[in-house]
Amino acid sequence: MQRRPWLTTFRRLSSPRPAIPRLSIPPRYHYEISSRCLSSEASTPKLRFGQPTFETHPHLLKSGEVTPGCSALEYAMRRAKLASELPDGGLAICASSYVKYRSGPVFYEFHQDPDFYYLTGFLEPEAVCVMEKTGPDGEHIFHMFVRDKDDKAELWDGARSGVQAAVDVFNADEAGNIDHLHTHLAPLIEKAEFIYADIKPTPRRPASVFSTLFSSGGPDNMNFTSMLEGKRTGSLKHLMHKLRVFKSVPEVANMRKAGKISGRAINMAMQNKFTEEKNLWAFLEYQFKIAGCERSAYVPVVAGGRNACTIHYTRNDDILRDGEMVLVDAGGQYGGYSTDITRTWPISGRFTPAQRDLYQAVLNVQKLCVALCREDAKLSLDEIHGVAELGLKDELKSLGFDISDRAMEVLFPHHLGHFVGLDIHDSGSYSRNLKLKTSQCVTIEPGIYVPDDERWPKHFRGMGIRIEDSVCVGEEAPLVLSVEAAKEVVDIEALGESHAQ
Repeated sequence: MQRRPWLTTFRRLSSPRPAIPRLSIPPRYHYEISSRCLSSEASTPKLRFGQPTFETHPHLLKSGEVTPGCSALEYAMRRAKLASELPDGGLAICASSYVKYRSGPVFYEFHQDPDFYYLTGFLEPEAVCVMEKTGPDGEHIFHMFVRDKDDKAELWDGARSGVQAAVDVFNADEAGNIDHLHTHLAPLIEKAEFIYADIKPTPRRPASVFSTLFSSGGPDNMNFTSMLEGKRTGSLKHLMHKLRVFKSVPEVANMRKAGKISGRAINMAMQNKFTEEKNLWAFLEYQFKIAGCERSAYVPVVAGGRNACTIHYTRNDDILRDGEMVLVDAGGQYGGYSTDITRTWPISGRFTPAQRDLYQAVLNVQKLCVALCREDAKLSLDEIHGVAELGLKDELKSLGFDISDRAMEVLFPHHLGHFVGLDIHDSGSYSRNLKLKTSQCVTIEPGIYVPDDERWPKHFRGMGIRIEDSVCVGEEAPLVLSVEAAKEVVDIEALGESHAQ
């Protein structure tokens, strides 16, 4: 495997990051796509894969892209970065998601495991990738084990990419049939000294192909658990999250596109008169998709009136009433990357005096905290949360709130923000205590939720207000990924004029 220095290809926002280790990238990744994928066969109508490619879906992908916005070289560099983090003799094993079923044969929409997506760009279920470290500068062998072509199965469930495409399209060095994973995986584990894998399923990460084999022993009485005896093991999740928390230029571009589409859709919603939460929900879903997003990034919150006081209100089945506000927490997904936006606006198009006062209080704090999302501020998300809490206390005092006796635990019960990317709550094992660094992407979402309780000023009771942006941390200034979504009072009311008459 030829060594090539990895210098500025993965340029961060603003000033350069500290020196990046040399990574060895196979020469074919320096072309737009592996030449094997550009054979004459690729132009025939018979070519079918389990996901869009440039050859089959040029309206979705540019030449050389594996997924929207991300090239074969982008994925190769990610794998080389992971390999460079592994110890000598290290092996990293990552499994795709399974298809999950609601009941009987009725399945949920498939969502790929984000770590597997990050390393491969492969969007099918029942697959495993293995990174076998072979040298100190990111040298590695990239193995993929996927479902083979099967005419009968594809008649029912659609095309599969197959084993050969794992090499030709997804640039695996070696590939095999997932049905024979035990025979492929056993010798790799046997010669490795250190295994990085997430074997045990968790409530948020159900059993995978790999974890099922480890728990069941696999076919032919192959006991994978016993194979780990004498091996040093570690969690792949923690290593992956340390890599994924820093976004490349293509990743930020995808998140910016998702933010632009989502922000404009929210502005259009402000211009329309909706009488039911479900109709507003459907409008946003439609606008996200027709403007280019694959889907909504998460089940949205569309909460009218006092429903906004429930943080994760997702029933979205109530009436929207004039004189109240609606809180919308929604965003689209583009190229697998999410945007997370919350806006609160008056259903009638104009704020009442009390609504305006409380809204402006939250907005003042939100803008202050967004401005702190820069590396030279030397603050962590936890520390910015503390800034938000103090700011909200001051704002609420000026509005006549009694904030004694742990009042803020009631009025502001959630954290200010989280990391965002392939997951809405991205890189969950990466601590919010660590100082923010350039090219990390976070949300900033202060909120105030006033219960219908005599303790609070009467004219604010039942109001829930949250304002949230997705933000990319810069060296000296933040990049607001959702900047299109209106949040100033004057802008929201200007958008509402079209239906307020």
